[in-house]
Amino acid sequence: MALFKAREFLYKGFSTFATNTKICVVGSGPAGFYTAEKLLKALPNAQVDIIDRLPTPFGLVRSGVAPDHPETKIVVNQFTRVAQHQRCSFFGNIKLGSSISLLDLRDLYHAVVLAYGAESDRTLKIPGEDLSGIHSAREFVWWYNGHPDCRNLNPDVKATDTAVILGQGNVALDVARILLRPTPELATTDIANHALEALQESAIRKVFLVGRRGPVQAACTAKELREVLGIKNLHIHIHEADLVKSPTDEEEVKNSRIQRRVYELLAKAAASGPPHSDAGRRELHFVFFRKPEKFLSSVDKKGHVAGVRFEKTVLEGSIPGKQIARGTGEFEDLECQMVLKSIGYKSVPIDGLPFDHLKGTVPNVRGRVVSNMSGDSIQLEEGLYVCGWLKRGPTGIIATNLYCAEETVASICEDLDKRASSSSFSSSPKPGREGLIRALDNQNVRVVPFSAWEKIDSAETRLGSLKNKPREKLTTWEELLKVAME
Repeated sequence: MALFKAREFLYKGFSTFATNTKICVVGSGPAGFYTAEKLLKALPNAQVDIIDRLPTPFGLVRSGVAPDHPETKIVVNQFTRVAQHQRCSFFGNIKLGSSISLLDLRDLYHAVVLAYGAESDRTLKIPGEDLSGIHSAREFVWWYNGHPDCRNLNPDVKATDTAVILGQGNVALDVARILLRPTPELATTDIANHALEALQESAIRKVFLVGRRGPVQAACTAKELREVLGIKNLHIHIHEADLVKSPTDEEEVKNSRIQRRVYELLAKAAASGPPHSDAGRRELHFVFFRKPEKFLSSVDKKGHVAGVRFEKTVLEGSIPGKQIARGTGEFEDLECQMVLKSIGYKSVPIDGLPFDHLKGTVPNVRGRVVSNMSGDSIQLEEGLYVCGWLKRGPTGIIATNLYCAEETVASICEDLDKRASSSSFSSSPKPGREGLIRALDNQNVRVVPFSAWEKIDSAETRLGSLKNKPREKLTTWEELLKVAME
């Protein structure tokens, strides 16, 4: 019955647009929704379908943005209007590669845009990386944001008073802030309940943010840094010797307003740091010029991390912005029983998709997928496009995807114009949404349309209101699908 109701909902409006251009967007995060929005505006008769492997839309806005950043999540209102557009439909719980193949999608639609982001992690490839107690920052973020894939991550925040975060970008600062911020402040956010309960019993009092290069090269923004530095009753530790700038650093700071502001904030924090720490007081240590050499295994707790061995580094190079960290051969150990690696997200390849494993992106020219590039000759995959992190790598803010989508949609429109004048385009109608529904029905896939997501949204909002929270997220696949299909 649930399947029939979902199909009935999704069929609405199909016949009206049956003769028009059919486009499928894979991924319902910012890149996917901005692409859909631009397509609907640029192509007045196009039918746009958005599919996602999760039963919930909005991608990293829901599972990546920190719970104490509600203002960043306001964009879901805009995305909701896109999903409710009469020429747009959302298909949740559809996994590309198992629910339906990329080849099948390309047969069903005039154009397919892949915007499914980066759902894996870069690795350090150093000894001990598989020890328990070591997690990627992505997993930890998904855990406290209630992503169903990381519901059972259960990082043991009770077992140690020290956590080491490898990396100094915005995600690393988010993670540090969640670990150190007073839990009463988190209790009124949409943080997952299981994470809040764990953090309320957390023993962690010291967090080390470790970077290979210096404070001038720290990858965070001033806004994020200012926020973590402003946590109540938090002691900030920075070695003043690390703040000494080389002539190249001076030039780098001079050329970049963002890096100059970040450096100034760090220098000010170092100058105003307390002379001593009270017992139990929370501490944030910024550690520069260190790269991880190996993870140390616990003697008492077999298979668990007990610390990190770091190699001290120096910067080489005289070009501002291009300095690299070189090891000095001098090492030091830092004891901890929790390590979070914030060294970058990585996209996952799928069958039938050209993929650059080194860069972790799909080769493309202005969003057009490249199947082969030799010399000056470029061979494109007709009707196949990319947007977002899959296109450019895991960089930028949410709004970056807006400009990224504009470029990809411009390429789609150019290509459709060219194809529309050919006889092959006009004589080859595509089934689009009707064909997708039929294919998913044949595979007995439980489709979660946007109306079913609205049931999830209502349930979460209702549960949240009982706890003075904006929402209480449903965090397991079973819970989400049960409410969606009621």
